[in-house]
Amino acid sequence: MNDLLRTYLEALPGSWLMDTGRYVVAASAMAAILALGGKALARRKLQSRRASGRDIRREILASLRSALVFALLGTIVIVGDRAGWMTLYKGFGQAGPLYFGVSLAAMLVVHDAYFYWTHRAMHHRRLFGLFHRTHHLSRTPTPWAAYAFAVPEAIVHGAFVPLFLLFVPMHVLALLAFVAIQIARNVMGHAGTEIHPRAFGPGHWLGWNNTTTHHDLHHEHGRYNYGLYFRWWDKLMETEHPDYRRKFEAVTQRVAP
Repeated sequence: MNDLLRTYLEALPGSWLMDTGRYVVAASAMAAILALGGKALARRKLQSRRASGRDIRREILASLRSALVFALLGTIVIVGDRAGWMTLYKGFGQAGPLYFGVSLAAMLVVHDAYFYWTHRAMHHRRLFGLFHRTHHLSRTPTPWAAYAFAVPEAIVHGAFVPLFLLFVPMHVLALLAFVAIQIARNVMGHAGTEIHPRAFGPGHWLGWNNTTTHHDLHHEHGRYNYGLYFRWWDKLMETEHPDYRRKFEAVTQRVAP
């Protein structure tokens, strides 16, 4: 047990730097894209209201706190791998490229289901204040809101990776790809400006994906649109905002000012 504790404490700083770094890099990159996007992106802003400097500071501080929670939970993966509780492949000798792709796709699909149902549960009136109210202080979200969670909600989100790896072996690079996709999709959903092309709209060939409009409606109205990556669960459970299609089509057809 002392060896496992030593492993945990040695790995924790690196995990914290990775979780904090991916948030800072992804949110900063999206903020830069929005700032430099000019008229092409200005015409796609989703709400007339603008987040204040106080809002952004709150989002950043809450997100940095969540990154610490994610690191505390994520370091369990390193300990679990060394202890044999979990399996992380380092090369392609044990599991080839096909398994790499299938396991990554499976992780995204399972995470989307996990996110939908935990997110929807946190909107229950008895759970909302403790778990989810902090995130919904961002009525007009910015990329900095990506990890703006209360500690209990951060624990729920951070628990997914170690829980998944208890059952499904993953290549290290597939796991890194997952966390990169997760934060990228997260900051895109909180951009406050529709950055997806029209091909992502309902009825188009990529329309099964969520868009910035999809998640922005959730923040604006406080209900509907609980999914993270895909529209599948919202469509199946009839929790998609009824005005989603119209608003996405309207914002992606605007003429630059």
